[in-house]
Amino acid sequence: MNWNQIVNKIKPHVVKIKTPTGSGTGFLFMYNHDKSWCGIATANHVVSDIDEWKQPLKFIHQSSNKIEHYIEDKNRVIICDPSNDSAVILFHKPDELILPTEPIRLRPLEEKLDIGSEVGWVGYPYLGENTLCFFSGNISARNDEKNHYLVDGVAINGVSGGPVLYSSETNGVEIIGIMCAYMANRATGSTLPGLSVAQDVFHLHKSVAMIKDIDEARRKKEDLKKESKNDETVKIQEDQPTPQTTQ
Repeated sequence: MNWNQIVNKIKPHVVKIKTPTGSGTGFLFMYNHDKSWCGIATANHVVSDIDEWKQPLKFIHQSSNKIEHYIEDKNRVIICDPSNDSAVILFHKPDELILPTEPIRLRPLEEKLDIGSEVGWVGYPYLGENTLCFFSGNISARNDEKNHYLVDGVAINGVSGGPVLYSSETNGVEIIGIMCAYMANRATGSTLPGLSVAQDVFHLHKSVAMIKDIDEARRKKEDLKKESKNDETVKIQEDQPTPQTTQ
């Protein structure tokens, strides 16, 4: 699969995130058990201010005819991980927001990419406004302590939060991280080419596991309620006096 095919595959999963103070990129990475609400992943610094100040955000989704969908603080949950510059936005998915029924696979944490592996990423840079742009580069290094990759490639303002992609014949297209920052080289006093920081999917896997636990707990609670109601019904029936027959 070439990069053009990969971008066409990932595009319906990607949204532009606008806030009162700026913009970034996000992407679908999960649903709950009945797909009544979904999770959009992004970089923590894209949404940290609106989470703290309880401000609204807006999604722009090109695959839904550039629909703009506002989400107030009361209608969402943002799970932030500042140490990994990752965040998850959970909300009830409206019918008009036409997202794919299945998210792109998250690469397992134990399957780390080798140095030299080619990756790509997409996002909405300020330079392109509402145009989804593609970038690519190679893994330069892995930082296990900070759970991120250093990538030989460019990340422009607005692309933060975009999905970082890897494709193999074995597993197809996978999300291996979130684009978070570009570190320019200023060692000589002027800005020279640097490296991009791609946070891995640690926070996303952790969030999926937590949501699955919550879903399971809710299902168990509902099952217990049903069992309790059934027990009460049986008890009421047992307590009813037996009708007397007359000879």
